[in-house]
Amino acid sequence: MAKIYPSLISSDILNLQNEIKLLEPYCEGYHIDIMDNHFVPNLTWGQMFVDEIDRVTAKPLWVHLMVDNPEYWVKILSLNANSILTFHFESTQKIKTISDRIKKKNMIPSIAINPKTPVEKIFPFLDIIHHVVVMSVEPGFSGQSFIKEVVDKVDTIVSYVQMRGLKCDVAMDGGIDEGNISMLAQKGVQDFAVGSGIFSKPDKIKALKKLYELVG
Repeated sequence: MAKIYPSLISSDILNLQNEIKLLEPYCEGYHIDIMDNHFVPNLTWGQMFVDEIDRVTAKPLWVHLMVDNPEYWVKILSLNANSILTFHFESTQKIKTISDRIKKKNMIPSIAINPKTPVEKIFPFLDIIHHVVVMSVEPGFSGQSFIKEVVDKVDTIVSYVQMRGLKCDVAMDGGIDEGNISMLAQKGVQDFAVGSGIFSKPDKIKALKKLYELVG
């Protein structure tokens, strides 16, 4: 069954705790972007902010590191068990080392690829990392339009995983909404980070429920 993680970068930040509590009964957990203004041209939250979100929800977090130095963030973050910690293929050459360190902290290692990165580049790591995030926008800003060309990457990953008999969840982040989520779920995407598709709606609970109906 597909899982939906509301992406808090699109939420009402000044009312964040209420936003979290509002959606808590209806979602799998929450997606949090960490950006360093180097790897991507934007700056978001630090460790204290993430720790506070982790404190106010019992749900797992999906933390997405869009940073030049993911090793540092893996070292300082300690999240609820089974939380997902995503780092970018483009940000490091220490992929196995980072994955091992994430596992030791009882979190799920996850690797993301940018829209322009050939998907085949991550194939050598799918025996140790079983969660792949296909970016469907250029990383850095919320509210961007979905890049349709990346759907081919989903087909390629799913075919590769099935052919090799691997256990690997495919996730997507960027521009996910009612217009594409059903198609993506049918192609094999299991985890969705959804920002504007929930938080731009007047009734956020209704929007989230509708997305679950479309992937059910």
